[in-house]
Amino acid sequence: MISKKVRKLILAQEGWTRRMFEEGLKLKRVYGENNVYDFSLGNPEIEPPKEVKESMIELLKEEKKGMHRYMENSGYEYVRAEIANYLTQKYGLPFTPKHVFMSVGCAGGLNVVLKSILDRGDEVIIPTPFFWEFKNYVENYGGKVVLAETKDDFQLDVNRIESLITPKTKAILLNSPNNPTGVVYGEGVLRDLSSLLLQKRKEGRMIYIVSDDAYRKIVYDNFELPNLFSLYDLVISVTSHSKDLALPGERIGYIAVSPKIEWIDLLVSAFMIASRALGFVNAPAFFQRLICRFQNNSVDVGEYQEKRDILYGALTQAGFECVKPMGAFYMFPKSPIKNELQFVRELQKERILVVPGRGFGKKGYFRIAYCVPKETILASLEGFRRVARKFIKGG
Repeated sequence: MISKKVRKLILAQEGWTRRMFEEGLKLKRVYGENNVYDFSLGNPEIEPPKEVKESMIELLKEEKKGMHRYMENSGYEYVRAEIANYLTQKYGLPFTPKHVFMSVGCAGGLNVVLKSILDRGDEVIIPTPFFWEFKNYVENYGGKVVLAETKDDFQLDVNRIESLITPKTKAILLNSPNNPTGVVYGEGVLRDLSSLLLQKRKEGRMIYIVSDDAYRKIVYDNFELPNLFSLYDLVISVTSHSKDLALPGERIGYIAVSPKIEWIDLLVSAFMIASRALGFVNAPAFFQRLICRFQNNSVDVGEYQEKRDILYGALTQAGFECVKPMGAFYMFPKSPIKNELQFVRELQKERILVVPGRGFGKKGYFRIAYCVPKETILASLEGFRRVARKFIKGG
């Protein structure tokens, strides 16, 4: 038998996912792998940059002893120093190695942060739509998720966030560029959020912004992400190299704490205890040594932008309503019928697999992960058009 809590989670969120997965397997058995257009998972098909692979080989050939032993929980100091130097140059603040904590990917880092800052009953405000696992992360440590609807363009609704803040609010959890929408939160709205939280500070409420920055280097049209560290003081950023260096299976990332936070030593001590309690102990030694060399590098974002443009252009021309993604590799069109589950089933008849919006807290939409070969996108377009002609007037 399994725990009642996990059983509840399975029934609440895994039922439809499992059915979709099984449907995909059936389709692939009937039509063949290449004739099913699977946009369900954010699992990049792009390979790591050539220089990253070459550096892996170089590191493996090094004969230094102790390269695969434990180190301090926060990671190798020289690795953290390299990253701190990068952060200082990028954000214009005096980051030092103690402001960097190496983590087992972004998910591991977020769990370490939330375990460190939450007491039972504390509330975390999350703008919707959102990556569903955030809910599990918060509730793992007795926290309560408070969902804040975004505006029609999926930008933050600061007035709505203000209405949801209570004496129990401990953090706002942001994800920009966003999964599932691809939206990047603008500097103006982030400045308004900062002003709101500083006003609440005067009322005695210390509220963190915890930022999931997994997609921060996947940004299009030469758009410059706002410098959140300069806009607000209590910022904890968590990032990984799953997307920017195409290393999702290696689970390597880091937590960056704003130098403006005065209780940094206490916070890092909490991270250490939380990391050990969660069983991480430390981030993978080999990949710590690797990624510190590539803080200024990324996969070719132009490939993702080309795929975005092809897909967005075709879908909007067919009549779909969709906010144009400015980052990440997701698109979140509006379902032309109210029940997006029914619409997802119609797409499956065209051998197109997408994820219903309710899996991200937003019914009536569906997510497309376009981190697939361009050929898959091109081959799927006629199927999208056929469904559009059926359900969209003038499609």
